[in-house]
Amino acid sequence: MSKSIADLHKKLEAEKNIHTDFKDNMTYGEYLSLDSILSSQNRLSGHHDEMLFIVIHQVSELWMKLTLHEMTAAIKAINEGQMQSAFKMLARVTKIQSQIIQAWDVLSTMTPAEYLEFRDDLGKASGFQSYQYRLIEFALGYKTAHILKIYEKDPAVHEMLEKAYHAPSIYDVAIQALSRAGFAINPDLLTRDYSQTYAGDPTVAAAWEEVYRNVDKYWELYQLAEKLVDVEDWLQQWRFRHMKTVERIIGFKVGTGGSSGVNYLKQVLDHRFFPELWDLRTKL
Repeated sequence: MSKSIADLHKKLEAEKNIHTDFKDNMTYGEYLSLDSILSSQNRLSGHHDEMLFIVIHQVSELWMKLTLHEMTAAIKAINEGQMQSAFKMLARVTKIQSQIIQAWDVLSTMTPAEYLEFRDDLGKASGFQSYQYRLIEFALGYKTAHILKIYEKDPAVHEMLEKAYHAPSIYDVAIQALSRAGFAINPDLLTRDYSQTYAGDPTVAAAWEEVYRNVDKYWELYQLAEKLVDVEDWLQQWRFRHMKTVERIIGFKVGTGGSSGVNYLKQVLDHRFFPELWDLRTKL
């Protein structure tokens, strides 16, 4: 027997315990509900590239689901003073964001002519209507009341968004953490209307500056601040790639959902979720 055949026999022997009978056991596909997932790419046209369009958006929604899972848990952890747990969750969020950003690179392989072949079949459906993306914005503190009307068709989704709209953002709980650490935070911020987008406050700016000037003393708060900057940085990179991909494929046309398309996406690039954490870089 040759050495290569003998090696093959050894490898097969090593894998003799691989399970092959699943009549009474759960399979990988059953655990992941693959039948449901892989049968959900329902093209409305016969065009080849519509499959790409659907899969990219579905994959992005799955990543957003995981982002929300981690963000919600991080908010709870910060509230409870479990900072190290929150840091792990936020670090994972930034890795997820890098995956979503790369999805735009795949979608950008579709040309304007190819997209036009099935764009009209989308009707008024648009990524602008992604309720998970709105939940992420709400969790980061960007609250927009007029957006809620989009989701009235689905009472369960609308209720979920309403709850998130009035809940404290991750930056609100970070500010509360500053207060618990002894910083003189404006008391109105600790009981404010969380449905209003945070616009900045001098007491918060002063607290973060003190944290950055005394890193050893406020190490956990410093770590928290940098994790928040990471999340916002990656989100803005996602927004930029989104804007450039849309511009590359449809130019400055109005979006299928009725937004101004590229012009709208450019406007949101100017919004800052954690203003003091960016301003202090100039002050230091």
